Amino acid sequence: MILSALLTSVGINLGLCFLFFTLYSILRKQPSNLRVYAPRLVAERKLKQNTDFNLERLLPSAGWVKRAWQQSEEDLLEKSGLDGVVFMRLFTFSLKVFSVAAIIGVFILLPINFLGNQLLIDFSDLPNKSLDSFSISNVNNGSNRLWIHFCAAYVFTGAVCYLLYNENKVIALKRIAYFYASQPQFHHFTILVRGIPVQAGSSLSESIEQFFREYHPLTYLSHTVVRRTSKLQQLMDNAEKLYGAVDQLKSEERSSQRLGLFSNKDRHLRTLEKKLEVTEDNMRMEQSSLHEKEVPAAFVSFKSRYGAAIAIHIQQGVNPIEWVTEQAPEPDDVYWPFFSASYFRIWICKLVVYVASAVLTVLFLFFVLIVQGLTHLEQLESYLPFLKSILTIAFVSQVITGYLPSLILQLFLSFVPPIMKMLSSIQGYISMSAIQKSACNKVLWFTIWNIFFANVLSGTALTQVSVFFEPKKIPELLARGVPAQASFFISYVVTSGWTSLSSELFQLVTLIWNFLRRIFAKEEADDLIISSVPYESEIPRILFFVLLGITYFILAPLILPFLLVYFCMGYLIYRNQLLNVYAPKHETNGKFWPIVHNSTIFSLVLMHIIAIGIFGLKDLPLASSLIIPLPILTLLFNEYCRKRFLPIFQAYAAECLIKKDREEQNDPRMTEFLDKLIVAYQDPALKPSQYSRNTDSQTSPLLQSTEI
Repeated sequence: MILSALLTSVGINLGLCFLFFTLYSILRKQPSNLRVYAPRLVAERKLKQNTDFNLERLLPSAGWVKRAWQQSEEDLLEKSGLDGVVFMRLFTFSLKVFSVAAIIGVFILLPINFLGNQLLIDFSDLPNKSLDSFSISNVNNGSNRLWIHFCAAYVFTGAVCYLLYNENKVIALKRIAYFYASQPQFHHFTILVRGIPVQAGSSLSESIEQFFREYHPLTYLSHTVVRRTSKLQQLMDNAEKLYGAVDQLKSEERSSQRLGLFSNKDRHLRTLEKKLEVTEDNMRMEQSSLHEKEVPAAFVSFKSRYGAAIAIHIQQGVNPIEWVTEQAPEPDDVYWPFFSASYFRIWICKLVVYVASAVLTVLFLFFVLIVQGLTHLEQLESYLPFLKSILTIAFVSQVITGYLPSLILQLFLSFVPPIMKMLSSIQGYISMSAIQKSACNKVLWFTIWNIFFANVLSGTALTQVSVFFEPKKIPELLARGVPAQASFFISYVVTSGWTSLSSELFQLVTLIWNFLRRIFAKEEADDLIISSVPYESEIPRILFFVLLGITYFILAPLILPFLLVYFCMGYLIYRNQLLNVYAPKHETNGKFWPIVHNSTIFSLVLMHIIAIGIFGLKDLPLASSLIIPLPILTLLFNEYCRKRFLPIFQAYAAECLIKKDREEQNDPRMTEFLDKLIVAYQDPALKPSQYSRNTDSQTSPLLQSTEI
């Protein structure tokens, strides 16, 4: 890519960002758009709708930037939980890392690269020169200036490890402090037990009761057996739809009668009411047979957190595949469809997920190859000769090579997070937060492989498969491929980063939906659906940009200013979104942070491997050899951090659990909490029906018995 093509891409995306920011600052002030740009405040009744006309509404302003900036971390913790704080600290951590990188890269490495003469540069025609002139490729082979890049690699690695260690320490302390400050949580007192053996002459519930009263007599409280309720839940969903349709028809009929109009919807109404009655009867028949659909699994609750922790971390039975325990999720976080599947079916589903992920990865490679063709005009002209006359137009060629490839790749990539979340949902996880975390990992590594490695190796490794069986050649292969794609990834940061952040602020899809709802909806909906931050898509996107910045730090430091702009924009925009738009549905207490740590370590090691190959290609074998200890030291640092911090993110220490239990030992509110805990893990499908024909059935639960 030439410099003018990059400037064209930057200009287009700056224009889009400015447009989105301007429209947002105007549209957010309109009363009709409060459900789009401040749904959380509307739901919390902290924002009143003012219909009085004011000229200020039509003028753009940046007041939202000031409010987002002034929001403290304590406010963020209160509004969005620890996951929201960890998400925002990912931006601050990245800003710290790339501020250091920019100081070294832009002010030291970039001038050295540009002043090299390995590539011939005509300063009189600089706009039409390749961006390779700003990369390490322009430094003369064997030049002593390469030792500055060598030193920069060591300094930058040390700075990243120092910042990463401090961030691990801060977030670990915040996780413990958040635990101490929290009210009693149901999942801290509850475990999930699977593989429950049923004793002869006893029911499943009796077997659980007998086992835990015998081996946990002082701490055992109650249990709730899990049942297969997928069919019942489907019937309830159908009843909910029919009930809504009947209610709407009755409302329309009453309106027609008030206006003296004749309604011919009586027959349709009676048909829907009959279907609702049949569905309710089927619901009752299904609930009466639920005792035959028990799953050998149960949520077992204890009187203390420490009692639940002991049951989790100590093998319960002699047979290790029986009485298998794990931490229960929050009641609202339980993914109930998981319990409707047998172990064999879950095993098959996991196999299907692995195969589907591999197939998706291979299929996506074809799109990557097509996109790569757009970055090289000569290839595009050879494949599509009829475009040759159009491609001679300077602006068209600059748009195609500088803007279009990243845009196409981003459009295809937007479909990946929902697919990965769907695949994770059938993999056997027992909570929606675990599904989201699994999808986050899948999307991250999918992005790294399909966007980074596939682009880098598309012209070499895909035609030289044997290289993967010769590890010694991998550094050289990466050293040849990575610098060649620097211009593409700079454009990708601008297109996928800047524009996607501004579109996140603008909320175009939600804005259009709100506009259509106001036009076609008969009545204002009472319920307001507030979404949560899509961590499974946003965290991998941010971490991929971190990988690009670390990888290209010594290769093409021109990318660093664009990344700094991205992280600054993301910091302000997502603080605004967490304040006004998103509300947490589930809380993992910061468990997304180990993903950040692992990805950062991977990025550093990848940078080191590429540096080994680069110094080898640049005829500086001594520097290539002296870089080898750097990835080893980084992996040793990683191992220390895993021993020091990872256990804190996996489970709370006995010291924390016992201290918290003792603080609440004499709290009179604990009695009420334990009473609620007994029924907290009841399947939502077993709760009272809301669509019954009479008052008694409206208040009666579908299943009367609860195991205690």
